Amino acid sequence: MKSSYIEVRDIDKSYSTQNVLKEVSFSIEKGSIVGLLGPNGSGKTTLVRLMNGVILPDRGMMRVNGYDPVTDGNAIRRHSGVVTEGAGLYHEMSGIDNLRFFAKLYNYNDEQRIRGLLKQYGLADAQDKKVGSYSTGMKKRLALAKALLHQPEILFLDEPTNGLDPEGIKQVISDLKAMNQTSGTTIILCSHVLHQLESLCHSYIFINNGIILDTGTKAELEKKHIKKIQLRLTTGLSIEQERYQGYPVQRLGPGEILVELPSTDLISVLLRQILQETWVHTAEIINNDLESLYFHVKGEQR
Repeated sequence: MKSSYIEVRDIDKSYSTQNVLKEVSFSIEKGSIVGLLGPNGSGKTTLVRLMNGVILPDRGMMRVNGYDPVTDGNAIRRHSGVVTEGAGLYHEMSGIDNLRFFAKLYNYNDEQRIRGLLKQYGLADAQDKKVGSYSTGMKKRLALAKALLHQPEILFLDEPTNGLDPEGIKQVISDLKAMNQTSGTTIILCSHVLHQLESLCHSYIFINNGIILDTGTKAELEKKHIKKIQLRLTTGLSIEQERYQGYPVQRLGPGEILVELPSTDLISVLLRQILQETWVHTAEIINNDLESLYFHVKGEQR
């Protein structure tokens, strides 16, 4: 069994009269990729700052690889990489000088790695230009390169794909997967764009209004919260009634129907029955994607 790498227990955090986090608890295993998912303002960024020891909690306990962020923030930051929405770059310096500067702070002066990261993130041609002249996407890519300079054991990425074009998003996701597989890097991804992370994360933490709604793998969350499967079929089946084989059915359009089933185990049974009568071209579950699952869990809290 993997060891618990991050422990957060009963964390409260307020700013003035605003209660940002309320009794937040979760654990993260070493070497996992975890999506910390929720809308803007839900408390994701505050959690990242707390786990890095940048700000202090009002109440509760945290451990990151055995370190207490309240007293050992510097130790945690030496072994972690962080990308925030603000990027944390010096706009009057060039791209390559930014990386050289942060490499010295990390005590990781490796010119070959610096140039390799600039090339990897498509910034080699702009490395001598001031960062202030960079586009939003270029700044985001440089911030990712900065976070990876010292080959951190853990990555905290706050909205890492904001400002990136589809190719840039695809590259970041591919790079993170490869890093996790080859180096065992623990990665915490904060995002409100849920569909981008579905192929990347091992497990999820759903948060809203500073409260943890639920945690688990997608399969665990599905089993717990999705009680009925909505199956969209492209088929030659002629539907005249509101039920087929005892299951609710709805015609969506020519050759397309929606069937509601109590479990995924019944999909193959249903398809075999339909194929005895006519053809089936496509079958797709439409209510178990990550975004649908999040809103389902959120709705249960009301």
